[in-house]
Amino acid sequence: MNLRHALICAACAGIGLWAAPTHAQNKVAVHGSVQADILFPEKDHSIGAIEDYDSPILFNTYADVTLASKYVDAGLRFEFMKWPLPGYDPDFAGWGFPNIYVKGKFKGVELTAGNFYEQFGAGFILRTYEDRSLGIDNSILGGRIKINAIKGLSITALGGIQRVFWDWNRHNQVYGANVEGYFQDWFQGLRDRDVSLTAGLSWVMKHEQEENVTLAGTDYRLHLPTEVNAVDARIGFNKGGWNLQAEYAWKGQDPSFDNDYTYNHGQAIMLTGSYSRKGLSATLQAKRSQNLSYRTQRMRDGLPAFINYMPAFTYQHTYALPAIYPYATQYGPGEWAFNGSFGYTFPRKSPLGGKYGTSLTLNLSYISGLVHKGDPKNPINGSVMGTDGYKSPFWKMGHGNYWDFNLMLEKRLSRPVTMQFMYMNQMYNRKAIENEGGKLYNNIFVLDTKWKINRSFVLRGELQYMFSNQDTAEKDFIAQERTNGKNPDRKDWFYGLVEFSWTPYLMFSASDMINVGGTGNNYYMFGLTGTYRSNRLMLSYGRTREGFDCSGGMCRYVPATKGFKISYSYNF
Repeated sequence: MNLRHALICAACAGIGLWAAPTHAQNKVAVHGSVQADILFPEKDHSIGAIEDYDSPILFNTYADVTLASKYVDAGLRFEFMKWPLPGYDPDFAGWGFPNIYVKGKFKGVELTAGNFYEQFGAGFILRTYEDRSLGIDNSILGGRIKINAIKGLSITALGGIQRVFWDWNRHNQVYGANVEGYFQDWFQGLRDRDVSLTAGLSWVMKHEQEENVTLAGTDYRLHLPTEVNAVDARIGFNKGGWNLQAEYAWKGQDPSFDNDYTYNHGQAIMLTGSYSRKGLSATLQAKRSQNLSYRTQRMRDGLPAFINYMPAFTYQHTYALPAIYPYATQYGPGEWAFNGSFGYTFPRKSPLGGKYGTSLTLNLSYISGLVHKGDPKNPINGSVMGTDGYKSPFWKMGHGNYWDFNLMLEKRLSRPVTMQFMYMNQMYNRKAIENEGGKLYNNIFVLDTKWKINRSFVLRGELQYMFSNQDTAEKDFIAQERTNGKNPDRKDWFYGLVEFSWTPYLMFSASDMINVGGTGNNYYMFGLTGTYRSNRLMLSYGRTREGFDCSGGMCRYVPATKGFKISYSYNF
């Protein structure tokens, strides 16, 4: 019997024991959820929805159950994705129980056996998590201990193997330890001054079996390290509305397809400062990262193969047109990233606040590549493979990968009517992000108005327009695509949406996104959502544009689709 079978038996035994009558002093809470997303795809040659699927119905289905008591928790998750939704990696297809765990808790000590998620610091060297919209679940199967019994100190140690889709490779292991210190718990002087001072230190090691990788154009085999260590140190300061944080991460030699199988070390440094008080907030961030792709399988592509995470310093847009060109963090080549945000609320009855007050938010993101210069040692056929790679001077920045300047204004026009306006200026370097094409320069305007008719009925509408220009490289790429029989959506975009709600029970929406001056394609969508207690059912029909679905700098390619979709969720 292997570890997963033993854990399934242990979890089922725990469920059986807890299902029996329990004493009042050891109450057991049962929680869970069911989620199903189903698509009935249709072909539509005008938008490029021409893929042949193995099934007339595509769906992703999840079912979780968790049992929690004073000393022991247990849970399991069942997934059925034999025919997954479009855009998910083919290896995502499968079904089974990928998540089973048992957790014991006693006097500040927590011991977990089975699947678990963990993050050290910002995630530079370790972050395992689940994001169903992106198809990410890189949980660790093994053991973890957390100790919080010592005042002002938190200790974590773990080890196991990583989930990569439906694969559990016992030859590739992950080990790690983390220590967090809270100095305000030790020093009365800090508490008297309302100061919070924390520090953290993390270590992670992956063990990976050596593989047969040869230098390009030769029969020479690369010597690949079987163990790759990484460390992370950080410090945080907080007093009143001020918050300052600094973090540095370093990773040993780790040749992989992300860095062209070079032997340079990886590193990242991040600085964050913020201030907030009533009606005012400001944040500044800077990050430099290089060669910090960290996978348990160096030759395996796909988002779940990562065991670390590099946060993207870009605003997470929820409106349709600003989200067309999202930024994806560049793990291998590295990047300089800067982000600043400022928010201010003009008080009521002031000249700019008016009767109800006015909120203004400014966000600015700029991301550039690094400067790679200097010849690698002993290049083979012009390739950097097997060398230390090109040098990257620390302070020099290369070409711009992305920028996003957006200004949002929110104002209540009357007691039932609120309005939000946004302007966004964006540069998107497709050559750097997608490895093809050139640069796009976009100006986007968004008007969002909501009318609360009464306590039950709400009417909301959106109007969005994108003015888009392309540089010569992008125009040449578009022309070449059309020569090859493709007709990519570029130029300007218009988007309109109407949404009517009977809160909290029903919501009807209708939207259309039209490519103006390009293909002329329109992507209409009609939706009806019903909510009753813990049940939520959404029915929709329409077209989805080809593009990328991104969250926090991680992106999943989504092909053009058309069809009827059903989404259902239930929580208990």
